[in-house]
Amino acid sequence: MKTEIPIYLFTGFLEAGKTKFIHETLEDKRFSNGEVTLVLVCEEGIEEYDLTKYPQKDIYIRAVEEVDDITPEFLSKLEDELQFSRVIIEYNGMWMLDELYKRLPENWQVYQEMLFIDATTFMNYNANMRALVVDKFTSCELAVFNRCAPDVDKMQLHKIVRTTNRRCDIAYEYADGNVEYDDIEDPLPFDVNAPVIEINDEDYAVWYRDTTEKLEEYDGKTVKFRACVKKDSKQKGVIVAGRQVMTCCIDDTKFAGMLCETPEAESLGMDEWIMLTAKINVKYHKVYRRKGPVLTAIEIQKCGEPDEIIATFY
Repeated sequence: MKTEIPIYLFTGFLEAGKTKFIHETLEDKRFSNGEVTLVLVCEEGIEEYDLTKYPQKDIYIRAVEEVDDITPEFLSKLEDELQFSRVIIEYNGMWMLDELYKRLPENWQVYQEMLFIDATTFMNYNANMRALVVDKFTSCELAVFNRCAPDVDKMQLHKIVRTTNRRCDIAYEYADGNVEYDDIEDPLPFDVNAPVIEINDEDYAVWYRDTTEKLEEYDGKTVKFRACVKKDSKQKGVIVAGRQVMTCCIDDTKFAGMLCETPEAESLGMDEWIMLTAKINVKYHKVYRRKGPVLTAIEIQKCGEPDEIIATFY
């Protein structure tokens, strides 16, 4: 079995500051500690890599021009040829991240994902390429807005990030080099400590995302929300209760629901709307094939559909 290869993934659109940060990382003696490193460059920017500037000499630069050039076979061949122990990837902002993740060898694991954003051009990207913006925010651990003006609207940027990712850190870098970290409190629109957590129709998307990000915190809690029923004839005594959720655009809409065990399953129709009160337990279920949120129905009331069928984060 091959040794695990850690990946440090840097994302963002062209001229967002990825290369500059990677330069600084490679020049830092704390990082350049002798580990053989591959830098996989997926787009050509203004700044170029100069191996003579780095204190460590065992650094290899390889470029890929098309996402289809990234294959498990190609990457494994590089690993065998160069014998590196870690990888830095400067990813192309116009490529979806799923295309990268599905092409990585099994022993390559993303250890850290950082997103770099040019604050002077970001709102144009967000307005015209929202799906790509959401894709980059979804899994990043740190979002860095650089080239910020002194009067930058941090609340506006904060809200855009939080519609997709509630966990990542946010930093604002100004032209003079000063950096501020986001400390805006982001309270949930429902009380997670209430005896029954009541989810308003307009808050379903936020609640569903919060449960997936903080699953263990919901273990044993009771929740009440309006849901659409989905069923599988092979699964007796079980429904899936949820809503269609749109992340960024109508083409990015999918059903987001949870398994619910109830003796009333047979009497409920496909796509019927219910007001469900249920207890959440985190446990293994064969449908998930792993641990996940399994609801146990306490009360089911048939009801009409919500004013807005599709739940959003806005």
